[in-house]
Amino acid sequence: MITETSWLIPLYPLMGALLTIPWSPALIRRTGPRPAGYLNIATTLMAFIHSLLAFNALWGKSSDQFFFVPWLQVADLNLTIPLEVSAITVGACILITGLNLLAQIYAVGYLEMDWGWGRFFAFMAFFEAGMCALVLCNSLFFAYMLLEVLTLGTYLLVGFWYNQSLVVTGARDAFLTKRVGDLVLLMGVLAIYPLAHTWDFRELAAWATTANADPRLLTLLGIGLIAGPMSKCAQFPLHLWLDEAMEGPLPSTILRNSVVVAVGAWVLFKIEPVLALSPTVLTVTTAVGAITALGGALIAAAQIDLKRSLSYLSSVYMGLVFIAIGAQQPETALLMVLTYALAMAVLVMGAGSIIINVITQDVTQMGGLWGRRPVTGMAMLTGALALVALPPLGGFWSMLKLVTGLWLDHRLILVILVLTVNWTVAFGLARVFGLIFAGEQQQMTIRAPEPIWLMVMPMAITTGITLHLPLILSALGLLPSWATLNKDMGVALIWSSILGFAVGTALYITPRVTNPEKLVPTGLQNLFAFDFYTPRLYRASVVFGVDMLSRITDWLDRYLVDGAVNLVGLASVFSGEALKYNNSGRLQFYVLTISFCVAVISIIMSWQYLPGVFTAMLSGL
Repeated sequence: MITETSWLIPLYPLMGALLTIPWSPALIRRTGPRPAGYLNIATTLMAFIHSLLAFNALWGKSSDQFFFVPWLQVADLNLTIPLEVSAITVGACILITGLNLLAQIYAVGYLEMDWGWGRFFAFMAFFEAGMCALVLCNSLFFAYMLLEVLTLGTYLLVGFWYNQSLVVTGARDAFLTKRVGDLVLLMGVLAIYPLAHTWDFRELAAWATTANADPRLLTLLGIGLIAGPMSKCAQFPLHLWLDEAMEGPLPSTILRNSVVVAVGAWVLFKIEPVLALSPTVLTVTTAVGAITALGGALIAAAQIDLKRSLSYLSSVYMGLVFIAIGAQQPETALLMVLTYALAMAVLVMGAGSIIINVITQDVTQMGGLWGRRPVTGMAMLTGALALVALPPLGGFWSMLKLVTGLWLDHRLILVILVLTVNWTVAFGLARVFGLIFAGEQQQMTIRAPEPIWLMVMPMAITTGITLHLPLILSALGLLPSWATLNKDMGVALIWSSILGFAVGTALYITPRVTNPEKLVPTGLQNLFAFDFYTPRLYRASVVFGVDMLSRITDWLDRYLVDGAVNLVGLASVFSGEALKYNNSGRLQFYVLTISFCVAVISIIMSWQYLPGVFTAMLSGL
């Protein structure tokens, strides 16, 4: 019974969002906006409990359950929503609802004095409902529709403080960037139906085993299908939106940077058999992930803004997920998403607890917080260790599984790239940790106690789950077997993590080196700090092209289209004004006018014959 009603899981937060409406425009004023937050927390808790019970009922069963929910029936059109209820999909719902529950409790403390409680918690519930529906949905078409819902949710949450110009810009850019990927994805969704005659993920996987189509068509189809996940996962060149989305409320960032960016990876996981039909598509997927992972790691290590550094780390790990999908390791991709989501949630919570009291995001203005923020320090240290390949935490097992698969496929370049990315991330996290917690206290950190318990408690719970994640995976039988993994690759990953932390510690935690930034040339620093000048490239290429096209279109519309219409109107007015003077009432004048017009028309019609006539007349003379 509990599994058959799993389709209710997305409806719990959706119901909470709808019940919050009376508080959003302040229709209910006497109670204030707080009941809206508590109501959404209660509905999210219900969804979380339902997910746990369904997972417990499904675990150990060999077969998944599929349900069909009627949606639209008009004439011969009958659309039903196929749902997959399995341990994987319900487990994803546990992750989504659990992190959203903690993020909402965190928001009660973080947004304590904010006036927009009703809107914020409604948007968070709307976001949660969309993600839960997406992981339960078993249709590519409806998955696309739900991705559109999440795009709208991103716009609403990022633009929450709509009276600030940077917030409005960030929300707009996030929406438009995702729309680019969604538009190309829609082309792929529509193009695959005439080939496979289905959007069902199971049937698409079965079709992929026997598909016989033009390889060029399959390549274009696959590229269209990965475009949407590229924008959702903030992959190059559609990555800048995630950085600008940091202007939104930080509690929403917990959800967005941990699981929202991973929904694109979930779609890739579901359509991986279709992507495997074209080696070119797999190569493109791997290349996009490799470029984003390496470039994002270098950019993150050069940032002084705490939020920007974490946002680029999200792109980095989604890039590693793209590499896993391109290497045909979908199970590894799912494991990486799980380990990353918890570690990133801890880091974002820690960042928020610092920013709310320090009142700055510039890590160069911080320092000496370890003695004043031990809980936050331990939480961020745990998140940093779990994000890189250090045993026994979850990041080590997922990354080792990825590298082992790459090594067995003889992809040495990708192995070196993953090791380099791991080293760079470890160095960048050590740098950020050192600038915040080590050294002497700065003016901004003199009075910086631990935040309210409503922020500390979710952070501590998430930290505990992150630390115990390997034990949880082992109890569920999901931890990769040590016997199947490459021990040499494990040693290489561990050493890359240690060396990264060691270099970061030597430069930013121990007082042996002053001004470590001077060790890197200024030009190289600026290259990394300014995102490889990607915004400038956008302005010089895409923005310039669109601007010139709009200018040309405006000129054509203004002077050709409107000019022709205005010329016809002017000629009509002039003719009317001229003809009104011909209304004299004299017959001879009317006959003269008609004769003149007939003569002109005759000359025009016989124009081609006139040279011959003149020639004949001259010859006769």
